[in-house]
Amino acid sequence: MKLILSLLLIGVSLFWNGISEADAQTVRRPQNCAPRDAVLTRLAKSYGEVQQSQGLGANNAIIEVFASSTTGSWTITVTMPSGLTCLVASGQAFESLIKTQPPTGDDT
Repeated sequence: MKLILSLLLIGVSLFWNGISEADAQTVRRPQNCAPRDAVLTRLAKSYGEVQQSQGLGANNAIIEVFASSTTGSWTITVTMPSGLTCLVASGQAFESLIKTQPPTGDDT
């Protein structure tokens, strides 16, 4: 699951790579964006989702994964330095997996 989340974070980061803060202000804002506090409140109250992981993307955007352990719903958001948070993806059947790297070294 960490690999999937890592690949998803890379994909989202690449998607947002071309958007600068100036670009974000001149382009009409999509309906799935709002101030970060409003988005977090909605995710918590409406879906029971809490932050599961985060990473830093292009242009200092914060990529976060929110999920509910009760319902299995999940949401990925991108927050720009201005505080504007956009929903990138959402779904069901979230599972939190902890995987370790195989040991490195001599196999003999």
